[in-house]
Amino acid sequence: MLSKIKSMSLEGLNGYLVEIQTDISGGIPSFDIVGLPDIRVKEAKERVKTAIKNSGMEFPSRKIVVNLSPADKKKEGTFFDLSIAVGILISIGEISRIEINEFSNTIFIGELSLDGRINKINGILPMCIEAVKLGIKRVVVPVENSIEASIVKDLEIIPVDNLTQVIDYIKGDTKICSTSSNENINLKSLEHYDIDFSEVKGQENAKRALEIAATRFS
Repeated sequence: MLSKIKSMSLEGLNGYLVEIQTDISGGIPSFDIVGLPDIRVKEAKERVKTAIKNSGMEFPSRKIVVNLSPADKKKEGTFFDLSIAVGILISIGEISRIEINEFSNTIFIGELSLDGRINKINGILPMCIEAVKLGIKRVVVPVENSIEASIVKDLEIIPVDNLTQVIDYIKGDTKICSTSSNENINLKSLEHYDIDFSEVKGQENAKRALEIAATRFS
């Protein structure tokens, strides 16, 4: 059965939409991720498999293919763990299509621990900025990323702790209070500097490299 879930990734300093397409069929049991995944994305197979099992659900012993679309862009990082897990649970019927239809305008972002906890990821802010531009209304994010994500206006931020909580939320068995825009952060309290990159003439490649590094590891 085929399922489709929205997620986000980064290309430099900019976010872009990724559709997680999951198909489960008969045949020799396997689990493949395609769509130019890097090693961190490929390692999601073990994180997702173990997180689903340790969350009290059965992982299917069937042929699983996950495609990260668009397939012509290299995918990096651990952003897709949560969306891959949700896609698999839809395909095996743990989450019904009726239930997930309510989340057609939602993106899922988060790294899974082996026990099902959802860990903080880097680069959440540019992803949320791009999500608003694309007309996305809701983003499911790790709790530790919720305050940073709430800087972006016109976006409902759903903070989650673990995979079980996400499933219960989708099924309507639990309610999660969204983090309102700018509710928990005071932008005036951020530190300001007298000089910045605008004072540096030339060196565009060096400045861009530093900006990307700061975004990835902040």
